[in-house]
Amino acid sequence: MTVIMPSPPYSGRELSNSPSDGITNLRFSNHSDDLLIVSSWDKSVRLYDARENVLRGEFKKESAVLDCCFHDDSSGFSAGLDATVRRCLFTSGKEDILGKHDAPVRCVEYSYASGQVISGSWDKTVKCWDPRGTSGKEHTLVGTYLQPERVYSLSLVGNRLVVATAGRYVNVYDLRNMSKPEQWRESSLKYQTRCVRCYPNGTGFGLSSVEGRVAMEFFDLSEAGQTKKYAFKCHRKTEDGKDTVYPVNSIAFHPIYGTFATGGCDGFVNVWDGNNKKRLFQYSKYPSSIAALSFSRDGRMLAVASSYTYEYGNKPHEPDAIFVRDVKDIEVKPKPKVYPTPV
Repeated sequence: MTVIMPSPPYSGRELSNSPSDGITNLRFSNHSDDLLIVSSWDKSVRLYDARENVLRGEFKKESAVLDCCFHDDSSGFSAGLDATVRRCLFTSGKEDILGKHDAPVRCVEYSYASGQVISGSWDKTVKCWDPRGTSGKEHTLVGTYLQPERVYSLSLVGNRLVVATAGRYVNVYDLRNMSKPEQWRESSLKYQTRCVRCYPNGTGFGLSSVEGRVAMEFFDLSEAGQTKKYAFKCHRKTEDGKDTVYPVNSIAFHPIYGTFATGGCDGFVNVWDGNNKKRLFQYSKYPSSIAALSFSRDGRMLAVASSYTYEYGNKPHEPDAIFVRDVKDIEVKPKPKVYPTPV
């Protein structure tokens, strides 16, 4: 049985000093439980202490920032509409340039396994950078890897990199040998991919689409491995016999329990138990579309970006906001299977 939170006030406390335009991503630090980095169309990267509700720093750019990630608690990386990958130094407020693509950079990730920054662009390439290099004429570029289409989403687990592109293509790489993908795949979902996120245990990845579905995939290509994969409908509603389907913009895995949250353009956040194929929890509706989600390192907080993603074009909408919810076990802990009592 799904637990549903009561109607507003919204699930969580709202952070002050939110971005003034669309939020493109938010992420908790992998090194501490409270630091949160946020990127936005308002040309900024912000650093918050989510527990204390304090804006710790802000970097203003010349164009929209499409993604961000942490390096450590003193620095992070950003990618933007200006086709540039940058490092932000939180302690000094300075930044330097790792390099550029030939089109806007949609995604950026830092690999703790390889020590590299990985960026994915609408120029149909993935690039790997060594952040220890000096700023300048791409001194930090390790390699450029052609993709079948524009890159929409990236995800890392260990030495594995998953690249989701336009055209529903999914490439799986081993970061130790990027010369060609380990696996060339096509999404099992029929419509455009919005998000890819690897399972914390490293066995596979989740994909979400614009058509209210999520697919759970596995790296193991054996027949036994592939029988585990499945897809399910979510973020939909039926009124007067008519179905309304919403894009699923974000997937976030709980770092302790391996359950996961999804956020959609319906303004809802759902929590799922993937192993038992059940919804565990639904939070009360947020003011706008859910643009991004992130669990803290200890799994005790969930950051939610309530931010219109222009799925219905340019129209009046609620202000962009970031909510931080204190997570309880009942919301994210898998429930044990109940077996019938033998007669």
